[in-house]
Amino acid sequence: MSTTEQQQQTPTPAEIPFTTPQVMKNYVTDTGKILPRKHTHLTAKHQRAVTKTIKHSRNMLLAQ
Repeated sequence: MSTTEQQQQTPTPAEIPFTTPQVMKNYVTDTGKILPRKHTHLTAKHQRAVTKTIKHSRNMLLAQ
């Protein structure tokens, strides 16, 4: 096994499941608004994925 296979990598924002609201708190304000790319320092692709995930969790009533 190489060293990259042994290390557990953190998921990219596109891979964050919508059932983990504690992870999504990094991308949302206290009032529940999604933070812009200026503050999250994400690429456009990852920002869209985070936005989609947050909205999905809101619809499932998992995040506030």
